[in-house]
Amino acid sequence: SLYVSEYFSQSAQKLSFYSWYGNAKVFHFRVPEDTVLLRWLLQASRGKGPECTSMEIMVHFRHGAPPVINPLGTAFPANATVRPSYSISIALSSAVQNTTFVNVTTPAAGDWFIAAHLPEAAGRIEVKGFSTPCPYMFQADMFVLRLTDMPVLEPGVPTPHTVVSPAKPLHVKVFVPKHATGMRFQLQSCLTSDQKACAVRVVLGSITLPQSFQKILTCTGSANCSLALDSPPWEKWLQIMVESLGTANASVSVEMLASFTVCRPGSASSFLNFISLNQSQAGARPGTTGAGGNSAQAAGEAPRNTSGQRSSCLQSQPVVREDLDVVSVRYRLLNGPSVPVNSLSPTLLLLNLNTGMDSGGSLVVSLLLNKTSVSLANATVVGCVSAASPVLSLNATRNCSTAFSQGYPLSVSTASAEAMLIVLYPQTDDWFLSLQLLCPKGQGECPSAEAKVTVFAYLTPCFNDCGPYGQCSLLRRHGYLYAACSCKAGWGGWSCTDDTKAQSIGAQNLATLLLTLSNLMFLPAIAVAVYRYYLVEASVYTYTMFFSTFYHACDQPGVAVMCIMDYDTLQYCDFLGSVVSVWVTILCMARVKKILKYVLFILGTLLIAMSLQLDRRGVWNMMGPCLFALVIMIAAWVHHGTKRRHCYPSSWKRWVFYLLPGITLAFIAISVYAFMETNENYYYTHSIWHVLVACSVAFLLPPRDKHKKPWAWSKKLTCRYQICQNDREELYAVT
Repeated sequence: SLYVSEYFSQSAQKLSFYSWYGNAKVFHFRVPEDTVLLRWLLQASRGKGPECTSMEIMVHFRHGAPPVINPLGTAFPANATVRPSYSISIALSSAVQNTTFVNVTTPAAGDWFIAAHLPEAAGRIEVKGFSTPCPYMFQADMFVLRLTDMPVLEPGVPTPHTVVSPAKPLHVKVFVPKHATGMRFQLQSCLTSDQKACAVRVVLGSITLPQSFQKILTCTGSANCSLALDSPPWEKWLQIMVESLGTANASVSVEMLASFTVCRPGSASSFLNFISLNQSQAGARPGTTGAGGNSAQAAGEAPRNTSGQRSSCLQSQPVVREDLDVVSVRYRLLNGPSVPVNSLSPTLLLLNLNTGMDSGGSLVVSLLLNKTSVSLANATVVGCVSAASPVLSLNATRNCSTAFSQGYPLSVSTASAEAMLIVLYPQTDDWFLSLQLLCPKGQGECPSAEAKVTVFAYLTPCFNDCGPYGQCSLLRRHGYLYAACSCKAGWGGWSCTDDTKAQSIGAQNLATLLLTLSNLMFLPAIAVAVYRYYLVEASVYTYTMFFSTFYHACDQPGVAVMCIMDYDTLQYCDFLGSVVSVWVTILCMARVKKILKYVLFILGTLLIAMSLQLDRRGVWNMMGPCLFALVIMIAAWVHHGTKRRHCYPSSWKRWVFYLLPGITLAFIAISVYAFMETNENYYYTHSIWHVLVACSVAFLLPPRDKHKKPWAWSKKLTCRYQICQNDREELYAVT
């Protein structure tokens, strides 16, 4: 046998602390056919700075779809099926780098996914630029060992093979045909090279993490050894590995036989279904009256044709896959949403999810029993949703499992007529829905009974669109797309249905009121600015108060939300107003010439608008204008002090009662904003930030110019009688 090794690599990704599925970094690989050994090379590293501490990285594996993980221990939505992923942890303690190998023998071909993340996020809101987070990097590489000329077993034909040694097992494969209800594997003869009784172990199937359903058969002696399997995977290659359990220098000769039991499905003619599909899509078009009549006749003949084929092993219902959007598919039954279900043979529906881009959503299957259609009391319609192959023996075992996978059971009855199943991240494959009518014992009319079940099946990116307290986000890793829910207002879970830590309606209203009404503290600053004739500054404060109020009213995670315009526009205007307010306040304190002050106002505002467009959350967008304005202010104060030959401002009352309180409030506000905000206390710490900043502005604004008189509204209003003084100079003639 000729083995070929292949190597696949992807670029390293920076890991994040986990708060929702978007924080997990996903790696997508594709394992080729006839792979006998798969080895993952996992490399984790961290930075060398003092901020880097010991860390544990969680890594999850799954075949066919991204891993379904729950690091936070939250609840999944009702009717959702959850099977844990295969997980390992990689520790980064004293070592800067850690390399881990994971080996998988006889892996299943197709898509394999790896998800890696750091522990739960602390919830602290970090201002970009104030702290340097430690970089934790993770990279996954894949090595595969593939057999180029794997022998093929022909069904029904005994085939001799030789196991050279225990260190070199024999790998063969057999193709499973469609509609195969069972498979039987036989080891007819087994002899060693020294004519002794042999001992071999036969492994059927491939490993699929997180759960592996390989079948192991141990054969000793020369007697026949066999294994029967129900519902093998349709239209796939089944890998078989034979290992010798004897001595190291003895070869083993075996003769293997694989046989299949294939049933004859009963369904409406594909030609009739095609005509029915064309008629349903075309509608009543002009000039198609005759075709429409034929289509209606064909659609009416389909149920009669199906009911006449109850002698077959299954009744197949035609299903059309309708792609709606990215990771969004609807399945439509050609013969109507209701399907007939009887007790003699299962009714089968094919749900095609093998495009390679369907595993990033949620498969939803809903059943609704028509109670009037069930003639027998206490009858139950059982169903099974399975991948790769259907379950065709529901009436005998009631076990929703196939040869190499475990399905998802469903049932409806007259007592409970509705049932729903949610499969999170369904694996890439052909999925089947099997339905069959089960009757209580002693019911003689059961063979002739029939039930009508309405089936709704669709693939959606996020179940229920993440509900009212979540947002469905479409994530991308290279060309692969998958969806996840980002929850808010304390809600959690896969679909934002876990209300363990959810905020009440009262808490949401309180948060909205605090964050919005705290901006009214700018009113004193606006009044002071207007009183002292700083009208441009007052306009900037009014702008900041208005957009900060409505931005926080729109930014709320719960139901107390009001958006007067686009969210991004409100956020940009809020950030712009905040930085410009600081800019004009410090320049106003500098007491420079008016023409220079207004030039700096306009030029600084334009530069701030540009920098916020580049990086809205960068710390230097606020610190840069502040520092530059402080430099201008200090230079202006030094110039004034040098010119007057004493400290500027010269009044100690100005320092004690205005400047020092304003500076203290500003420093406290910066400390709260940069170091104290978390996701839990955001609504009141950020409200404190609003109050402190607004109060500091009111204290820091300088007094009005001496040559300007206070506002005297009575003198400004001229709509009254007044005594006018004639200031005209009197000229007298000298005689």
